[in-house]
Amino acid sequence: MASDNKKAKCSFCGRDNSQVKVMIAGTTGHICDACADAANNIARQEDSSKKGNYAALKLVKPTEIKEKLDEYVIGQDRAKRLLSVAVYNHYKRLNQSKIISDDDVEIEKSNIILVGETGTGKTLLAKTIARMLNVPFAIADATVLTEAGYVGEDVESILSRLLQAADFDEKAAERGIVFIDEIDKIARKSDNPSITRDVSGEGVQQALLKLLEGSVVGVPPQGGRKHPEQKLIQINTKNILFVAGGAFDGIERKISNRLNTASVGYSASANSDEYDKENFLQYVTPQDLKSFGLIPELVGRFPSVTNLDKLDAIALKRILLEPKNAIIKQYVKLFALDGIALSFDKYVLDFIVEKAMENKLGARGLRGICEVILTDLMYNLPSQKGVKEYKVTLEYAQEQFNIGGLKTMQLA
Repeated sequence: MASDNKKAKCSFCGRDNSQVKVMIAGTTGHICDACADAANNIARQEDSSKKGNYAALKLVKPTEIKEKLDEYVIGQDRAKRLLSVAVYNHYKRLNQSKIISDDDVEIEKSNIILVGETGTGKTLLAKTIARMLNVPFAIADATVLTEAGYVGEDVESILSRLLQAADFDEKAAERGIVFIDEIDKIARKSDNPSITRDVSGEGVQQALLKLLEGSVVGVPPQGGRKHPEQKLIQINTKNILFVAGGAFDGIERKISNRLNTASVGYSASANSDEYDKENFLQYVTPQDLKSFGLIPELVGRFPSVTNLDKLDAIALKRILLEPKNAIIKQYVKLFALDGIALSFDKYVLDFIVEKAMENKLGARGLRGICEVILTDLMYNLPSQKGVKEYKVTLEYAQEQFNIGGLKTMQLA
């Protein structure tokens, strides 16, 4: 409200009522219209500078990206090389608009599909890239997506997560990276016609097409369903890089059938011996993804397809010890916070790897086994005075694992 006091002065510039258009009164001071406008401009600049955290793009070479991935992810060189190139090219696409060129060549993005069994590192690769990139990054789960109008989440919720990661800066979100996990769960359920709609399978694939290709999409700012009264934010997906990952359980049989029928005649059996039958995923092609249940239009929008190899015992042991956030390092630090030096007998690590191989859960199974072995220690040791160190022996690990296994069977 404007002050009627002719002697009132602005607390910022010192001008009185006669020198300004409007004088706004406060509880302990006054502010004129000029200072109010200046304060508003400063606030806008400060807000834009915060949003500009994603503005300064640092062009990271593919070899540098892979070196960073090597610090956290063991093996999977093929997938890491392809991801490094894709991210590097994504940076170059973002910088292309800033460079004046005489030709009209416009670089298109190459979305990626990662095929690999559970626990081989698909999500870890995505999270590691998220830590090192200066672009907004979001992870979405395809299993909760349904066709518009049905119970579940619309595909636009994927962009809602990206928008939130960008602090609602639309320009930053429009050059971000999205990792769609469990992409295989939206495969077409059957090739046979049905009286019910495949709203969580082929329907979702159809809805994803507009996001992947590049179009302007109305996104609910807080996620959830779109409502007529809700103001939508328009996001252009042209420069958003999509990386999808999935286990594609059973696709090995389709790959095997394709390879066995690729050659006909007396040389057929000889050619089949050339393939590594223990790792058919390395031969995955877009044709196999279509056979699995992804529609051709969706497969065509993921030009780059690669696989993640199965983890053998040597790789699993390296995962326990070598990465920056290795599982053993995490437990050692947890006990160190209580002033206890935790160590492991070397045979304990071999035992953990052996059980993980039996469970066929990959690297994800390592943590579960460690939890079974260390739960009692994490419960008892913090309250025991005078305990400064503890070494986990093979006998103790076997005893705790057997007890934990019996409990699991009883609960089941």
